Amino acid sequence: QVQLVESGGGSVETGGSLRLSCAASGPTFSSYAAGWFRQAPGKEREFVAVITWDGGRTFYSDSAKGRFTISRDNSKNTMDLQMTSLKLDDTAIYYCASDTNKIGNSWQVGSWGQGTQVTVSS
Repeated sequence: QVQLVESGGGSVETGGSLRLSCAASGPTFSSYAAGWFRQAPGKEREFVAVITWDGGRTFYSDSAKGRFTISRDNSKNTMDLQMTSLKLDDTAIYYCASDTNKIGNSWQVGSWGQGTQVTVSS
């Protein structure tokens, strides 16, 4: 099973930027789609962005579209999420996920990271 470790979270003011990174261990990370999810206090975990195994296609939630960019480097087994124009509503724990598949309106995930906190303040 793939193990995932996120880094790069922190505190930032509204309008600022952060770059999250996910380091994966295991031989299969590069073979599957991977993505980012987040969970705000009192809310369910939600989809943020996903990238195909080869980085050829990306998909974003409506809230992330135009502000966030997902990327991956399979040679290094890493995946990043560049976040710009951050808003108060972006405050959440962000989770890296591997082997992601959308089944109807739900996501099936093979492995989760432990999460990294992003706090946006005014």
